[in-house]
Amino acid sequence: MTTLTWKKSTRSNGGGNCVEVAVPPEVVMVRDSKDRQGPVLSFTTDQWAGFVRGIKAGTFHA
Repeated sequence: MTTLTWKKSTRSNGGGNCVEVAVPPEVVMVRDSKDRQGPVLSFTTDQWAGFVRGIKAGTFHA
């Protein structure tokens, strides 16, 4: 089993409301930084790219 390298945004503050991302080949994995043993969301790189495009285009509203 490969050890994943999880990264958190450098813009994250100390509030603990963050996600961490790992990018092994051909997949993007996302988890809650407060619950590192908890569930992990997995996306194909194409799905993740579409999500990022949607964010940049303003598709998702708060």
